[in-house]
This record gives sequence, structure tokens and C-alpha cells, in this order.
Amino acid sequence: MPDAPDASEVLYEVSGAVARITINRPERRNAMSWSVVEGLRQAFWSAGTEPEVRVVVLTGAGDAAFCAGADLGGMGGGSEGFLATHRSRGDLAELFRQMWSLGKPTLARVQGWAMAGGMGLALACDLVVASDRARFGAPEIDVGLWPYMVTVPLVRSMPPKKALELMLTGRVVDAQEAEHLGFVNQVVAHDQLDRAVDDTAATLASKSPAVMRLGRDAFYAVWDMAAEEALAHLHAMLTLTTQTEDAAEGIAAFMEKRSPRWTGR
Repeated sequence: MPDAPDASEVLYEVSGAVARITINRPERRNAMSWSVVEGLRQAFWSAGTEPEVRVVVLTGAGDAAFCAGADLGGMGGGSEGFLATHRSRGDLAELFRQMWSLGKPTLARVQGWAMAGGMGLALACDLVVASDRARFGAPEIDVGLWPYMVTVPLVRSMPPKKALELMLTGRVVDAQEAEHLGFVNQVVAHDQLDRAVDDTAATLASKSPAVMRLGRDAFYAVWDMAAEEALAHLHAMLTLTTQTEDAAEGIAAFMEKRSPRWTGR
């Protein structure tokens, strides 16, 4: 479990089966400080360990930005020294790994700017629902940097040459183009964003948590595998899944024409 961060910069609340994690720095367009990254890791750890949580929604406070990326004024090299700063920069990579291994679906609610590391953070979620006001970009090149760790969620979310174009040019794309490129799942009118996010979260929460975990884990496990290795892994996962109580309940409910009663086992 990460060290306890500044609780005011990352808000965490659970309502029913949905955990909501909010970056709470609207005055800085929800830019990521060291404390924010640690707060996100703490919040995702909590969501992953609380059995009542079935879905995680990630967003930013206010109306202007989901996350504007790293706070360049506060995340440079400091008195801790070069190696300590280098290790701290790796916390974003650890956050991405943590999100992918969470075992529960994650949903980005993007209401405005999602830039640089903020774009990477949104695309590290399983699904992205965006307002028609949302904007995405990886403009690190414009300040003499490169979106190194952000590369992974970008190339996993769109054709690699499109990801490279955005990184090479720093070009900002709107929500409609983002949906066309495939890294946004749904674009809605700004005033319909919360309803769309809530509806998607409710749909995800209604599924078997046991099968959701097994299937989602398998999806990420085979991402970079060769086809033969992936098929062998998925073959074994199918047999494992059929041994769960939820699989038996789902088949019984289908045959009996009723709604399933999931136990998560």
C-alpha cells in the first residue's frame, strides 16, 4: 500500500458498488503533483481491496479539466537528489500497472482537458466516456520532453502510428476525433456526461464480479502474447471460469429466463 498522501488532493468516495476517485486541484487544472500520484495509488488500492466496490470511476474536479498532466513547476528535480527523483517518476508507471491489475473495471469520466500524463491516465482506464468539450493531447515535445510512460496506454488505445503522430506533433484532438481514433468509447453532450457515466458504471456493476475479474485479468495477460501462447492461456481460463458459482448461476438463470443472482464466487 502506498504511503498516505494529502487527502485533499485526491478524493475517494463509495456509493453502492461504484467508487469515485477525483483529482481535486481544479485551480491547477487537476495537474499531477507527487502527492496526487500517491493519492491515486492509495485510492485505487482502497478500491481494489473493498469487496463492495465493483466499478471505479476516475475524474477531475471542476468543469475545465480531467487532468492537465504533470505539474511541471512541482515535479522537477529537488532537494531529494537525482536518484530519488528518478524513482518518484516511476510512480506513474506503478499507477498504470496497478490500474491494469485491479481486477475491477475502470471508467474515465473526461469533462475537459486530458493532456500529457492526464491523457495517459484516462487511457489507462478500461473505458473512456467523454464530454463533447473534452480535448486530448500529448504535447510534451513542445516543452522539450517526451511522453515516455504515457506511450504504453496510448499505443494500447489507438493505431500506433496515430499515437506516434500525436507525440511527434503535440497536436490536440477533440472528443469526436478521439472517438474516431478509438481511444474514447463514448462522446456525449456535456450536460449528459454524468448520466452516461452513471449508466455505464451501473451496467458494469451488474455483471458477475468473479467473471469480470477473471476475464479482465485474462484480457490484460494476453495483450502482448503471441497467438499460440494467448490461446493456451485463454483455454485454461475458460475451464477455470466454468468452475465458478457465478458461471453456474448465469447459465441456470438463462435457462430459467430470470435475472442472475451473482455471489462473486
